[in-house]
Amino acid sequence: MKEINKVLIANRGEIAVRIIRSLKEMGIESVAVFSDADRQALHVREADEAFHIGAAPSVQSYLHQDKIIEVALQAKVDAIHPGYGFLSENAVFARKVEEKGIVFIGPSPETIETMGSKLAAKEAALKYKIPMVPGGNKAITDPEQAKEIAKGIGYPVLIKASAGGGGKGMRIVHEASEFTEQFNRAVSEALSAFGDGSVFLEKYISSPAHVEIQILGDSFGNIVYLFDRECSIQRRYQKVIEEAPSPKLNPEIRKKMGEAAVLVGKACNYRGAGTVEFILDENLNFYFLEMNTRLQVEHPVTELITGIDLVKEQIKIARGEKLSFTQENISFKGHAIELRIYAEDPATNFLPDTGRLTSYKIPKGPGIRIDDGFEEGMEIPVYYDPLISKLIVYGTDRKEAIARMKRAIDEYVVTGIATTLPFGKFVLNHEAFISGRFNTHFVQHFFTPDTLAIEANEATEKAIALLVGKLFSKNNEVKINTEKNRNSKWMERLK
Repeated sequence: MKEINKVLIANRGEIAVRIIRSLKEMGIESVAVFSDADRQALHVREADEAFHIGAAPSVQSYLHQDKIIEVALQAKVDAIHPGYGFLSENAVFARKVEEKGIVFIGPSPETIETMGSKLAAKEAALKYKIPMVPGGNKAITDPEQAKEIAKGIGYPVLIKASAGGGGKGMRIVHEASEFTEQFNRAVSEALSAFGDGSVFLEKYISSPAHVEIQILGDSFGNIVYLFDRECSIQRRYQKVIEEAPSPKLNPEIRKKMGEAAVLVGKACNYRGAGTVEFILDENLNFYFLEMNTRLQVEHPVTELITGIDLVKEQIKIARGEKLSFTQENISFKGHAIELRIYAEDPATNFLPDTGRLTSYKIPKGPGIRIDDGFEEGMEIPVYYDPLISKLIVYGTDRKEAIARMKRAIDEYVVTGIATTLPFGKFVLNHEAFISGRFNTHFVQHFFTPDTLAIEANEATEKAIALLVGKLFSKNNEVKINTEKNRNSKWMERLK
């Protein structure tokens, strides 16, 4: 058994704060790292110790492997938790950490390498006959050779970067006449984003849903699945709303997908928390997509329906403990939904927005959880992912969870920057979402910026009411009730 009494979190923002909280509950000391842009950040204040690691750009701070390891040695930590993003799926970093005698809270470097390549991951999963999307299983860079493969698969085809993710190096090709141009663009983008221009081809599933399975594995070969998450509400191939369990799955398909995910974990000797991602077609046929060898942004919805703290489990596994439960011991109850609140403007195709959080008031009440890394008055840096917080709700069933999320969105007040809150309200009110009949094309099929006009007006009124309340709170002379004063002279004058 390895002693883990002090952990460095090689990350920032809401995930760093979230990890620190679990460490505190386990009686483990936490060490934060921060860049110039994050000197006043919440994760810095929450940690037991904090160390400056460089300038604001991530390549000079949160991606600076040697500096982070230098700080870990200086602080005499026992382990490093990478969170998600940054260095969380970097096999070189994981290996460097272990070579210094520090525990890397995650899978082995070899597992990260295997699953970091989509082609290597496919090859590993094929050993257990996991369903795959029809297509090529080899990396290619020659457009003529690729064109012949595409002809054999049949159009439309999907060109995907072997080393990448997040939609980079990905192109949908509907006709042979478009192929060479789109192929060259995909190769160029993959080379620029990942330093590796190799791509592969798959049959394009026209109406896909994106469903993922959470797994946990220990160092003794025990692997379990913690059910599924629906992740089809996306913009630019990035998730915005997730829920657990998926409204699309029946018990039989859920069990088959869970068992397939466990086999993928066994194929790479998985250790720690990981996610196996699948594409689901209209007939509920599922196909292996990829594996994320880290904690996911959307892990809270799984925690709420299972009652299992995934960060604590990661640390227990890293200490060398066996899983304290078997598959038969795990069940889920109720329904959870997560809305990622980005500093983005949905009215301008989700362009990032920066500035100061002039007002920041979070919702409260039963079944609401906020994972955030900001407070009122703080600046949103331009250097990093624009995620402000995650709004997570839990209900006894999906209907209650949707109603609770809508109420929480109404209570959430953010001014100074544009956010995805109005978009979340739009999705929650849409019949396609309510019925569960949606896929990854939800945004392009249903969303246009003008649909947010009503939600934006309501948000403005809430912000005005909050501002007026602040102006008069010192003397308690005025109490603003948004509904009663919606048409009042005060509201009209302030607009």
